Amino acid sequence: MKQNNKLSIFLRGLIAENPVLVLVLGTCPTLAQTGSVIAALSMGIAATIVLACSNVVISALRKVIPDTVRIPCYIVVIAGFVTAVQLLMHAYLPDLYAMMGVYLALIVVNCIILGRAEMFARKNNMLDSLLDGLGMGVGFLLALLAMATIREVLGAGTFAGIAIPFLVGEGYSYTIPILTQAPGGFLVFGILIAIVNKIGPKKGEKKRKEFSCEGCPSAHLCGKVSCAENTELVITSEPEVQGTPEGKEGEA
Repeated sequence: MKQNNKLSIFLRGLIAENPVLVLVLGTCPTLAQTGSVIAALSMGIAATIVLACSNVVISALRKVIPDTVRIPCYIVVIAGFVTAVQLLMHAYLPDLYAMMGVYLALIVVNCIILGRAEMFARKNNMLDSLLDGLGMGVGFLLALLAMATIREVLGAGTFAGIAIPFLVGEGYSYTIPILTQAPGGFLVFGILIAIVNKIGPKKGEKKRKEFSCEGCPSAHLCGKVSCAENTELVITSEPEVQGTPEGKEGEA
């Protein structure tokens, strides 16, 4: 059971709670860094490292950090790991560092990282927080790679900077250049979100099936029939209900 639980913590960030395509977080680096596969891969790996490390540290300090200043403390921890990643990339991967530009530093305020610190790491142990960080980071990476592959292959006719012969060559180019620009990024982003919503779990439908009058304060008005089918009746009846007790008391 414990192994299944640990595995589910990691896997839910891939599809069910994908931070980009389901939770719609981190859209700024997603749209900006998916023009090429290399930039997307670099951003995804950097964010995953920062996310996993910050989750572990915040989980370890969750009983020490006061609630009143927890958000500033989280940002300090995240900023420390982002700075370390920046320095390492600047020293050993200068080309990637230059390619990512300001978006590498903006990982500090990435909603995915801060959100997981607030929603998960501060409430769970270090191992679970590590798995959550890795799962969300890999989900973020996969979403970036999917977008970048579509945009670069169809928009520029290349993959990771390598030309694809049947798409581009001397005297011909079968590409859609707008995909490498901002409008193309929004288009691909919307299409991928729609696909994930289609194939993913239908949470909305499940809630509608489980909806009933149990616990509803107005259930007696419609004879305890599903309020989903009698919404108009309940709405139109509410003003009368509010006035009825007063009228009865006045008559009494």
